[in-house]
Amino acid sequence: MKLASILGLAVLAQSASAHYIWHVLVAGSTTSSTAVRQPLNNSPVTSVTSNDIRCNVSPTPATETVTVAAGSTIGFQLDNTIYHQGPAAIYLGKAPSTAASWDGSGANWFKIAEWGATFNPFAFTDYGASQLTTTIPANTPPGEYLVRIEQIGLHVAGAPQWYISCAQIKITGSGTGNPSKVSIPGYVSPTDPGLTVNIYNPVPTAYTVPGPAVWRG
Repeated sequence: MKLASILGLAVLAQSASAHYIWHVLVAGSTTSSTAVRQPLNNSPVTSVTSNDIRCNVSPTPATETVTVAAGSTIGFQLDNTIYHQGPAAIYLGKAPSTAASWDGSGANWFKIAEWGATFNPFAFTDYGASQLTTTIPANTPPGEYLVRIEQIGLHVAGAPQWYISCAQIKITGSGTGNPSKVSIPGYVSPTDPGLTVNIYNPVPTAYTVPGPAVWRG
């Protein structure tokens, strides 16, 4: 085999291994893979205006909805570590009826956590992580939700990559909060500076995670 072909295969293999799937839900003291709408493969979503940006491309349906109390830990585990520099965020979407029957459409989503950048030297705070978790705001109203995680790889300037999963949860408690809500897609513009930035040259001295402000109740 020619050297160029060998090198090409090596690059492809490295690229594929650098992809990842959020495959396990962390909810309170429970972990579950069956509550996650499992992505079909580890390829990223590349269009922020596609419906695939909600919960990935035709994910396998979840078979469980996990009950978790407001104020508890929520998040996801990866099948790898975050290999691409870029921000991350966790969203909750209130299901109109059951989480299992909702496709994520409508202005029902709000952000509850985000991971941005640090400076001198510039780097993203989620880089190298194999798990990202936060707490469900204590004032979150009870009901069934989709919890959605996204990590955006910005390693190719002008071509962001989204690594996304959704899971089904039922939040308990007596919260009465009313966060501002967004639609997905529609929550981020393709021209958002947080997506179009070149993270290599010039090195950013400020960075804002795309999407709405974080709601903490």
